[in-house]
Amino acid sequence: LNSNPFIRVYLFNKMSETNPDDIRTIHLVSQEGESFDVPLSVGKMSDLVKTMIDDEQEEDEAQEIPLPNVKSAILAKVIEFAQHYKAEPMTEIEKPLKSANMAEVVQEWYSTFVAVDQEVLFELILAANYMDIKPLLDLTCATVASMIKGKSPEDIRKTFNIVNDFTPEEEAQVREENKWCEEA
Repeated sequence: LNSNPFIRVYLFNKMSETNPDDIRTIHLVSQEGESFDVPLSVGKMSDLVKTMIDDEQEEDEAQEIPLPNVKSAILAKVIEFAQHYKAEPMTEIEKPLKSANMAEVVQEWYSTFVAVDQEVLFELILAANYMDIKPLLDLTCATVASMIKGKSPEDIRKTFNIVNDFTPEEEAQVREENKWCEEA
């Protein structure tokens, strides 16, 4: 350890500095009523949660934030994302996507995080939108875009189980009206 007393005091002060938002916790309550304790700094990644926080709440009391539109399993994933994002922020997603492979678009942890079935992916999109968490919304929407990138309308329908309700004549008309899309 450095013997200079000024440096020792400086180092001690730096080591004892903590963000009060990392110490104070809040309870995020899911649709099913399950409560998740998270540091305030993690909860504040959500603009919705940020607006619901009572700044005059006693520090030793954890405030309860109801999230009636988010299921427990999805809220757990949202919290996992937010905690990881605080430790290792995601790189900016380039638009348009440079690849249909998410591992080439974002760091490995994030590409693995969104390697889930479609139902979970769409619920994550809804939760990110509802809770107003831009990085999670960007990631999940980019994942859907990567599932579409380079595919024909028929392949997209298969991927997302979309029934084609156009008659052949209507489909031909839509293709003709939007020919410029396919040329780009």
